[in-house]
Amino acid sequence: MVRLVIPTEEGNGLDARLSQHFGRAPYFVVVEIQGDKVASVQAVPNQSEHFGGYGLPPDLILQLRPDAVITFGMGPRAISRFQEAGVAVYRAQSETVKEVVEAYLQGKLEELTEGCGKSRHGEECQKHQ
Repeated sequence: MVRLVIPTEEGNGLDARLSQHFGRAPYFVVVEIQGDKVASVQAVPNQSEHFGGYGLPPDLILQLRPDAVITFGMGPRAISRFQEAGVAVYRAQSETVKEVVEAYLQGKLEELTEGCGKSRHGEECQKHQ
């Protein structure tokens, strides 16, 4: 079983649009993959300090026990935190959870190894990396 965590704007599972800003995503969609099929999908509200809760987004995500995170980009401290925990971070190339999961299953995602210093990590960040 592989567990992916994807920051999104909505909590509507595979149809959710990815968030342009990793840490300020309202939801984290957790997708469990068994073999080459989606076994389960769950949306978890972002309750980090960015939304009035406690802790930083990477720490909240690590509590979800991911094998990988798929996002448009993230800051260098967040990437380092995931690397220390042995969690791969992949760059999203599509707009929905379904599309990025399919790309992951096909081995088409590039691993992110450097963070982006921009406050928004979407297209603008990708151009600078």
